[in-house]
Amino acid sequence: MECAVYDTYVAKKDGKIMHFDVVVEASTPHEKAIEFGKEYLSSVGQAGQKMTSEECQFCHIQEAPPFVEKSIKQKGYWIQKMEGCPN
Repeated sequence: MECAVYDTYVAKKDGKIMHFDVVVEASTPHEKAIEFGKEYLSSVGQAGQKMTSEECQFCHIQEAPPFVEKSIKQKGYWIQKMEGCPN
């Protein structure tokens, strides 16, 4: 599966930055990737933080590894946690 990767930087409630990628099937609209990112933020106690196309920018297209493809088929997206993300 080809997937689109959206590089995302969001200010947390404590002012620190969360850096993560929202990974979706390549044909998924950017707006939907932002919605998925907001869903992730809600799941980690960061609901309501600003997340627009400014915070979540298209980065590249790549082949999804099997575990990412499985997540995308199940819930529509995969979050690749990088810096400042809760475990």
